[in-house]
Amino acid sequence: MQFKDVIGQRPTKELLMQLAREQRVPHAILLIGPPGNGKLGMALAFAQYLNCREKTETDSCGVCSSCLKFRKLIHPDLHFTVPVIKTSAITKPTTADYMQRWREYFIANPYPLYERWNQTIAEENKQGMIYVDEASEIIQKLNRKSYEADYKVSLIWLPETMNATCANKILKILEEPPANTLFLLVTEEEQRLLGTIRSRCQTIRIPKIEEEDLTRVLVNHPSLGENNPAIVARMANGNFILAEELLREDEVRRYNHRQYTALMRSGYGRNLPELLGWSDEISSIGRTRQLSFLRYCTEFTRENFMSNFKQPELVTLDEEEEKFAKKFAPFIHERNVMHLFAEFERSLKDIASNGNAKAVFTDMALKVSKLIRL
Repeated sequence: MQFKDVIGQRPTKELLMQLAREQRVPHAILLIGPPGNGKLGMALAFAQYLNCREKTETDSCGVCSSCLKFRKLIHPDLHFTVPVIKTSAITKPTTADYMQRWREYFIANPYPLYERWNQTIAEENKQGMIYVDEASEIIQKLNRKSYEADYKVSLIWLPETMNATCANKILKILEEPPANTLFLLVTEEEQRLLGTIRSRCQTIRIPKIEEEDLTRVLVNHPSLGENNPAIVARMANGNFILAEELLREDEVRRYNHRQYTALMRSGYGRNLPELLGWSDEISSIGRTRQLSFLRYCTEFTRENFMSNFKQPELVTLDEEEEKFAKKFAPFIHERNVMHLFAEFERSLKDIASNGNAKAVFTDMALKVSKLIRL
């Protein structure tokens, strides 16, 4: 991947190229940012740029042997680490066990989403993790001599999914890696990382994609149809994954919206049988989809709250969501909005930690029914 393949983010690109030009590349970089902003592609573009044989001032060449191998994710000095799952056939999984599937997934989805990768490799009730055996793989690979690149690169996607044993095991090599070795850690939840991991890395925060840059890309998107790219870009709020969902009218988003409206209507009516029935349904859909729903709850609640300020430029809703928000928004206000956010966040953490889904969602539904009537 080249820098030109990453949407917008010009300041970050210039910073990384400056580090390369001035030969001030740190041994470990932590790239932090929200989903859909291109941070993993940025990390890969930087690794390709460092090892390109014919790089320019602004990008890798894209055609030398090194670039071609990076593009196919087959360069022998590029080592990926991604969340994986245990199965009856793979009891000590590492990225190597899933590398071919990861190549296929990332090449097709250069803006990857954890939930979708999870659905690619896992059953609904399993979540990908980075297990302790991965640490041994990382240490072993990086202690070998470089095959052909100037830099050996360990690119870790979502290091927050590492279990504690794995994270502790890589601390030494992360702090004192072999010569010409670069760690690139790409995270969406830095607060879940060990402080000892964060302290060993130079942090680069990558923001949401600028609306103008996103609009420019959406103009030529194959799914654009009759959609207005500027409106879609505004609704996506700097998230290319969400922009594509909006263009395709993603069924997951539609499902999340239906479940949200059902929760709020039953909650406002204090209809206990309906709330319990809602909890039964949402508890049965699998943890990956449950996490997606809870993130949607936070997002859509925020949009309803902002709707009260009567400033359309602050709100990013599609037609169906806007229709619901016109009636519902007044019930999201200063007295309850932060409490609702806290409930959704607590539930998300409980589900992510494999909590009992029925208990989590029943408790959340009962508390939401009280909060929206404050």
